[in-house]
Amino acid sequence: MDAEEAKTLLGFPPNSRPSPSQVKSAYKKKVWESHPDLFPSHEKLLAESKFKMISEAYTCLLSGGRGEASSSVEFSHVVRTGVPRAYGGRKNHAMIKVPFILIIVGTVALGGFNASRAYKKQKEEYLSHNPFLP
Repeated sequence: MDAEEAKTLLGFPPNSRPSPSQVKSAYKKKVWESHPDLFPSHEKLLAESKFKMISEAYTCLLSGGRGEASSSVEFSHVVRTGVPRAYGGRKNHAMIKVPFILIIVGTVALGGFNASRAYKKQKEEYLSHNPFLP
C-alpha cells in the first residue's frame, strides 16, 4: 500500500505528515467505525475487508511508508527465530529459564514442606495409627 493511499484511508490530507500519535488516534477512530463485529451478518464481509485495509494503512504509515518490503523482512525474522529483533533475539534464554526453574523448584519444595507439616499436625491431634481416620 502506498503512503498517500494510507493517509487518505485514515482520513489525513494526501500531502500531510502525521505524527505516530496522530496515526494511532486516527487508526483507533477508524477501527471503532468499521470493526466487523459491529455490523449485521450480511454486511460483515464488506466491513472485514475495510477493517483489513485500515490495519494495512496503519502498518504502512507507522513503518514510514516504505511499503510491504520492510514489514515482510521483519515478519520473516520473527517467524524464523520466534523473537523479534527489538527484544534482543535469542541471546537471553538463560535469563528467561532461570526464574521459571526457581519458581517450579520453590513450589515443589514448599508444597512438600507444607504437606509434611500438615501430616505431623494431624498425627499429633489424632493418635490412631491412621492419621486420616477420626
